[in-house]
Amino acid sequence: MSTQLLLAQATGSGGGAFAFAQIVPMILIFVVFWFFLIRPQQVRMKEHRAKIAAVKPRDQVVTGGGIVGKVTRVDDDYADVEIAQGVKIKVVKATLSDVLQPGGKPAND
Repeated sequence: MSTQLLLAQATGSGGGAFAFAQIVPMILIFVVFWFFLIRPQQVRMKEHRAKIAAVKPRDQVVTGGGIVGKVTRVDDDYADVEIAQGVKIKVVKATLSDVLQPGGKPAND
């Protein structure tokens, strides 16, 4: 019976303003989360996908496991990465975590 009483109070006069006042903070919280958390993360993900899609031979990359190497061959889903002289591994392009800038500091220094 108390549920019916609450529903009657919410739909009575002034109930619309009360319901609106309860929804406004939730909307504001969502807007704050959107602009400070969700949107920046989507932008970073989009940039990362574009960077990985643009990988070409002779780029230096870091895999998800932390292996640093130079790309020797690329196709749609895989990349061959040379991690030492004469040692090549095949990695899934989606597992590449970063493409290093040319002229950067070598990994073993």
